[in-house]
Amino acid sequence: MVQQLEKLKTPQAPEIIYPDSDGQPMADNTTQWSLIVTIKESLEFLFAANADVFVAGDLLWYPVEGNNKIRMAPDAMVVFGRPKGDRGSYKQWEEDNIPPQVVFEILSPGNRPGEMTKKFELYDRYGVEEYYLYDPDKVKLTGWRRREGKLQSIDQMDGWVSPRLKVRFDLTGPELQIFTESGVRFLTYSEMAQRAEREEQRAELERQLKEQERQRAEQERQRAELEQQRAERERQLKEQEQQRAERERQRAEQERQLKEQAEAKIKMLYLRLQELGIDPEQL
Repeated sequence: MVQQLEKLKTPQAPEIIYPDSDGQPMADNTTQWSLIVTIKESLEFLFAANADVFVAGDLLWYPVEGNNKIRMAPDAMVVFGRPKGDRGSYKQWEEDNIPPQVVFEILSPGNRPGEMTKKFELYDRYGVEEYYLYDPDKVKLTGWRRREGKLQSIDQMDGWVSPRLKVRFDLTGPELQIFTESGVRFLTYSEMAQRAEREEQRAELERQLKEQERQRAEQERQRAELEQQRAERERQLKEQEQQRAERERQRAEQERQLKEQAEAKIKMLYLRLQELGIDPEQL
Protein backbone atom coordinates (compact mmCIF):
# COMPACT_ATOMS: atom_id res chain seq x y z
CA MET A 1 0.00 0.00 0.00
CA VAL A 2 2.85 2.34 0.87
CA GLN A 3 4.57 1.57 -2.44
CA GLN A 4 1.35 2.36 -4.33
CA LEU A 5 1.04 5.70 -2.51
CA GLU A 6 4.65 6.51 -3.31
CA LYS A 7 4.02 5.78 -6.99
CA LEU A 8 1.01 8.09 -6.91
CA LYS A 9 3.15 10.84 -5.36
CA THR A 10 5.96 10.39 -7.92
CA PRO A 11 5.54 13.07 -10.59
CA GLN A 12 5.02 11.66 -14.06
CA ALA A 13 7.31 12.87 -16.84
CA PRO A 14 5.36 15.08 -19.23
CA GLU A 15 4.58 13.54 -22.61
CA ILE A 16 6.90 14.82 -25.30
CA ILE A 17 5.08 16.36 -28.25
CA TYR A 18 6.69 16.22 -31.68
CA PRO A 19 5.00 18.99 -33.70
CA ASP A 20 4.24 18.33 -37.36
CA SER A 21 5.14 21.90 -38.29
CA ASP A 22 7.93 24.26 -37.37
CA GLY A 23 5.86 27.29 -38.34
CA GLN A 24 8.21 28.19 -41.17
CA PRO A 25 6.97 28.62 -44.76
CA MET A 26 7.93 25.93 -47.22
CA ALA A 27 9.32 28.50 -49.64
CA ASP A 28 10.10 32.21 -49.71
CA ASN A 29 9.40 32.78 -53.40
CA THR A 30 7.95 31.15 -56.49
CA THR A 31 11.33 30.05 -57.84
CA GLN A 32 12.18 28.16 -54.67
CA TRP A 33 8.68 26.68 -54.48
CA SER A 34 8.78 25.51 -58.11
CA LEU A 35 12.18 23.85 -57.67
CA ILE A 36 11.15 22.10 -54.44
CA VAL A 37 7.97 20.77 -56.02
CA THR A 38 9.80 19.74 -59.21
CA ILE A 39 12.47 17.79 -57.33
CA LYS A 40 10.08 16.21 -54.83
CA GLU A 41 7.43 15.20 -57.38
CA SER A 42 10.03 13.94 -59.86
CA LEU A 43 11.57 11.80 -57.14
CA GLU A 44 8.10 10.46 -56.29
CA PHE A 45 7.61 9.58 -59.93
CA LEU A 46 11.11 8.08 -60.21
CA PHE A 47 10.48 5.65 -57.34
CA ALA A 48 6.75 5.17 -57.82
CA ALA A 49 7.16 1.46 -58.54
CA ASN A 50 9.30 0.85 -55.44
CA ALA A 51 7.10 0.40 -52.36
CA ASP A 52 10.09 0.70 -50.00
CA VAL A 53 11.27 4.18 -50.99
CA PHE A 54 9.72 7.06 -49.06
CA VAL A 55 9.90 10.55 -50.56
CA ALA A 56 8.81 13.71 -48.78
CA GLY A 57 9.04 17.47 -49.08
CA ASP A 58 9.31 19.92 -46.16
CA LEU A 59 8.58 17.12 -43.66
CA LEU A 60 9.98 17.47 -40.14
CA TRP A 61 12.57 14.80 -39.34
CA TYR A 62 13.18 13.95 -35.70
CA PRO A 63 16.34 11.83 -35.45
CA VAL A 64 16.47 11.46 -31.66
CA GLU A 65 13.71 9.96 -29.54
CA GLY A 66 12.90 12.09 -26.51
CA ASN A 67 14.27 15.30 -28.00
CA ASN A 68 11.88 17.41 -30.04
CA LYS A 69 14.38 20.24 -30.35
CA ILE A 70 16.64 18.33 -32.70
CA ARG A 71 14.75 18.46 -35.95
CA MET A 72 15.05 19.60 -39.53
CA ALA A 73 12.73 19.80 -42.52
CA PRO A 74 14.66 19.19 -45.76
CA ASP A 75 13.09 20.72 -48.84
CA ALA A 76 13.10 17.17 -50.24
CA MET A 77 14.30 13.90 -48.78
CA VAL A 78 14.49 10.28 -49.85
CA VAL A 79 14.52 7.30 -47.48
CA PHE A 80 15.38 3.89 -48.87
CA GLY A 81 14.03 0.92 -46.91
CA ARG A 82 10.88 2.61 -45.60
CA PRO A 83 7.37 2.16 -47.00
CA LYS A 84 5.43 4.86 -48.75
CA GLY A 85 2.54 6.44 -46.88
CA ASP A 86 1.37 9.61 -45.18
CA ARG A 87 3.21 10.88 -42.10
CA GLY A 88 2.85 14.00 -39.99
CA SER A 89 6.58 13.88 -39.35
CA TYR A 90 9.44 11.43 -39.74
CA LYS A 91 10.31 10.02 -36.32
CA GLN A 92 13.42 8.01 -37.01
CA TRP A 93 13.01 5.61 -34.06
CA GLU A 94 9.63 4.57 -35.51
CA GLU A 95 11.22 3.96 -38.93
CA ASP A 96 13.66 1.15 -38.07
CA ASN A 97 16.05 3.97 -37.09
CA ILE A 98 16.76 4.63 -40.79
CA PRO A 99 17.72 8.27 -41.50
CA PRO A 100 17.04 9.94 -44.84
CA GLN A 101 19.88 8.92 -47.15
CA VAL A 102 19.47 11.85 -49.57
CA VAL A 103 18.33 15.41 -48.85
CA PHE A 104 17.91 18.50 -51.01
CA GLU A 105 17.86 22.14 -49.99
CA ILE A 106 16.98 25.06 -52.26
CA LEU A 107 18.42 28.40 -51.18
CA SER A 108 16.34 31.54 -51.01
CA PRO A 109 17.34 35.11 -50.07
CA GLY A 110 15.90 34.49 -46.61
CA ASN A 111 18.29 31.66 -45.78
CA ARG A 112 21.00 32.83 -43.42
CA PRO A 113 24.53 31.33 -43.48
CA GLY A 114 24.26 30.29 -39.83
CA GLU A 115 21.01 28.47 -40.54
CA MET A 116 22.54 26.53 -43.43
CA THR A 117 25.63 25.69 -41.37
CA LYS A 118 23.41 24.28 -38.63
CA LYS A 119 21.51 22.19 -41.19
CA PHE A 120 24.75 20.83 -42.60
CA GLU A 121 25.97 19.90 -39.12
CA LEU A 122 22.72 18.07 -38.36
CA TYR A 123 22.75 16.21 -41.68
CA ASP A 124 26.38 15.29 -41.08
CA ARG A 125 25.81 14.15 -37.50
CA TYR A 126 22.64 12.10 -38.08
CA GLY A 127 23.60 9.95 -41.03
CA VAL A 128 22.61 11.63 -44.29
CA GLU A 129 24.58 10.00 -47.11
CA GLU A 130 24.12 12.64 -49.81
CA TYR A 131 23.31 16.32 -49.37
CA TYR A 132 22.63 18.67 -52.29
CA LEU A 133 22.32 22.44 -51.87
CA TYR A 134 21.21 24.51 -54.87
CA ASP A 135 21.30 28.29 -55.24
CA PRO A 136 18.98 29.17 -58.16
CA ASP A 137 20.10 32.82 -58.26
CA LYS A 138 23.72 31.79 -58.93
CA VAL A 139 22.86 28.50 -60.67
CA LYS A 140 25.26 26.90 -58.21
CA LEU A 141 24.94 23.36 -56.96
CA THR A 142 27.00 22.18 -54.00
CA GLY A 143 27.05 18.55 -52.97
CA TRP A 144 28.42 16.41 -50.17
CA ARG A 145 28.75 12.63 -50.00
CA ARG A 146 29.42 10.58 -46.87
CA ARG A 147 32.87 9.09 -46.90
CA GLU A 148 34.77 7.75 -43.91
CA GLY A 149 31.83 8.57 -41.66
CA LYS A 150 31.53 12.25 -42.63
CA LEU A 151 29.89 14.35 -45.33
CA GLN A 152 32.69 15.44 -47.65
CA SER A 153 32.45 17.92 -50.51
CA ILE A 154 31.98 16.68 -54.08
CA ASP A 155 34.55 18.44 -56.25
CA GLN A 156 32.70 18.48 -59.59
CA MET A 157 28.91 18.71 -59.56
CA ASP A 158 28.30 19.24 -63.28
CA GLY A 159 27.69 15.74 -64.60
CA TRP A 160 27.74 14.20 -61.14
CA VAL A 161 25.62 11.05 -60.76
CA SER A 162 24.06 10.40 -57.38
CA PRO A 163 25.16 6.97 -56.08
CA ARG A 164 21.82 6.47 -54.34
CA LEU A 165 19.37 8.09 -56.77
CA LYS A 166 21.23 7.29 -60.01
CA VAL A 167 20.27 10.75 -61.30
CA ARG A 168 22.66 13.08 -63.14
CA PHE A 169 23.03 16.81 -62.46
CA ASP A 170 23.54 19.12 -65.43
CA LEU A 171 24.70 22.72 -64.95
CA THR A 172 25.54 23.57 -68.55
CA GLY A 173 22.34 25.55 -69.15
CA PRO A 174 20.79 28.63 -67.56
CA GLU A 175 19.39 26.52 -64.69
CA LEU A 176 19.93 23.20 -62.99
CA GLN A 177 18.68 20.17 -64.90
CA ILE A 178 18.38 16.71 -63.35
CA PHE A 179 18.17 13.59 -65.49
CA THR A 180 17.20 10.06 -64.57
CA GLU A 181 19.40 7.08 -65.38
CA SER A 182 17.41 6.57 -68.59
CA GLY A 183 17.96 10.20 -69.65
CA VAL A 184 14.51 11.59 -68.73
CA ARG A 185 14.64 15.14 -67.39
CA PHE A 186 13.00 16.07 -64.09
CA LEU A 187 9.84 17.95 -65.02
CA THR A 188 7.91 20.76 -63.40
CA TYR A 189 4.38 20.05 -62.21
CA SER A 190 3.02 21.84 -65.28
CA GLU A 191 5.27 19.81 -67.58
CA MET A 192 4.18 16.62 -65.83
CA ALA A 193 0.55 17.58 -66.34
CA GLN A 194 1.19 18.33 -70.00
CA ARG A 195 3.05 15.04 -70.45
CA ALA A 196 0.24 13.19 -68.68
CA GLU A 197 -2.25 14.86 -71.01
CA ARG A 198 -0.17 13.90 -74.05
CA GLU A 199 0.09 10.34 -72.73
CA GLU A 200 -3.66 10.29 -72.24
CA GLN A 201 -4.20 11.59 -75.77
CA ARG A 202 -1.72 9.03 -77.12
CA ALA A 203 -3.47 6.26 -75.19
CA GLU A 204 -6.84 7.45 -76.53
CA LEU A 205 -5.47 7.52 -80.06
CA GLU A 206 -4.07 4.01 -79.62
CA ARG A 207 -7.45 2.91 -78.26
CA GLN A 208 -9.23 4.41 -81.27
CA LEU A 209 -6.75 2.81 -83.67
CA LYS A 210 -7.18 -0.50 -81.88
CA GLU A 211 -10.95 -0.15 -82.11
CA GLN A 212 -10.71 0.69 -85.81
CA GLU A 213 -8.48 -2.34 -86.31
CA ARG A 214 -10.97 -4.47 -84.39
CA GLN A 215 -13.82 -3.16 -86.56
CA ARG A 216 -11.76 -3.77 -89.70
CA ALA A 217 -11.00 -7.30 -88.56
CA GLU A 218 -14.69 -7.82 -87.77
CA GLN A 219 -15.67 -6.52 -91.21
CA GLU A 220 -13.05 -8.78 -92.76
CA ARG A 221 -14.41 -11.71 -90.76
CA GLN A 222 -17.96 -10.91 -91.86
CA ARG A 223 -16.82 -10.54 -95.47
CA ALA A 224 -15.03 -13.86 -95.29
CA GLU A 225 -18.11 -15.42 -93.73
CA LEU A 226 -20.34 -14.00 -96.49
CA GLU A 227 -17.86 -15.26 -99.08
CA GLN A 228 -17.92 -18.66 -97.45
CA GLN A 229 -21.72 -18.63 -97.44
CA ARG A 230 -21.74 -17.60 -101.13
CA ALA A 231 -19.28 -20.36 -101.96
CA GLU A 232 -21.44 -22.82 -100.00
CA ARG A 233 -24.55 -21.72 -101.90
CA GLU A 234 -22.70 -22.12 -105.22
CA ARG A 235 -21.51 -25.55 -104.11
CA GLN A 236 -25.05 -26.52 -103.17
CA LEU A 237 -26.40 -25.18 -106.49
CA LYS A 238 -23.72 -27.06 -108.38
CA GLU A 239 -24.50 -30.19 -106.42
CA GLN A 240 -28.21 -29.72 -107.09
CA GLU A 241 -27.43 -29.25 -110.84
CA GLN A 242 -25.34 -32.41 -110.79
CA GLN A 243 -28.16 -34.27 -109.06
CA ARG A 244 -30.65 -32.91 -111.62
CA ALA A 245 -28.38 -33.94 -114.49
CA GLU A 246 -27.97 -37.37 -112.92
CA ARG A 247 -31.74 -37.74 -112.60
CA GLU A 248 -32.13 -36.62 -116.24
CA ARG A 249 -29.52 -39.18 -117.28
CA GLN A 250 -31.23 -41.90 -115.28
CA ARG A 251 -34.63 -40.97 -116.79
CA ALA A 252 -33.20 -41.05 -120.31
CA GLU A 253 -31.56 -44.39 -119.53
CA GLN A 254 -34.87 -45.75 -118.25
CA GLU A 255 -36.65 -44.53 -121.41
CA ARG A 256 -33.98 -46.12 -123.57
CA GLN A 257 -34.30 -49.40 -121.72
CA LEU A 258 -38.12 -49.32 -121.96
CA LYS A 259 -37.87 -48.58 -125.67
CA GLU A 260 -35.45 -51.47 -126.19
CA GLN A 261 -37.69 -53.74 -124.16
CA ALA A 262 -40.72 -52.69 -126.23
CA GLU A 263 -38.84 -53.23 -129.50
CA ALA A 264 -37.66 -56.63 -128.27
CA LYS A 265 -41.23 -57.63 -127.42
CA ILE A 266 -42.49 -56.52 -130.84
CA LYS A 267 -39.72 -58.42 -132.55
CA MET A 268 -40.53 -61.57 -130.58
CA LEU A 269 -44.19 -61.11 -131.42
CA TYR A 270 -43.36 -60.88 -135.17
CA LEU A 271 -41.30 -64.01 -134.94
CA ARG A 272 -44.04 -65.87 -133.14
CA LEU A 273 -46.65 -64.82 -135.67
CA GLN A 274 -44.35 -65.92 -138.49
CA GLU A 275 -43.88 -69.28 -136.80
CA LEU A 276 -47.66 -69.59 -136.73
CA GLY A 277 -47.81 -68.78 -140.45
CA ILE A 278 -49.34 -65.43 -139.95
CA ASP A 279 -48.00 -62.46 -141.81
CA PRO A 280 -47.80 -59.63 -139.31
CA GLU A 281 -47.98 -57.10 -142.13
CA GLN A 282 -51.49 -58.35 -143.00
CA LEU A 283 -52.78 -57.71 -139.55
